[in-house]
Amino acid sequence: MTISIEDLKKKIIYRSTYRGTKEMDIILTYFTKKYINELNEKELICMSKLLDLDDENLYKYKMGEEIPMKIEDNKVSKLFRDFIYKKD
Repeated sequence: MTISIEDLKKKIIYRSTYRGTKEMDIILTYFTKKYINELNEKELICMSKLLDLDDENLYKYKMGEEIPMKIEDNKVSKLFRDFIYKKD
């Protein structure tokens, strides 16, 4: 089954907004809003995979801490690591 880019974007937006922890809801919502329309299909898939991580490990990764798993080194993971949250 193939998913359209628009459906993938909707899925990413939903998953970035309703995480479980308020901190990650905020960080990922702003990160997604900033980059989602700049990413190609391959990068959107990478973003979706990044969102598969649990909040604790994703937050630790963002903060540069050690985590017990390997995160794929790609454009999206680098953008996320370097992203600085600024409220609009």
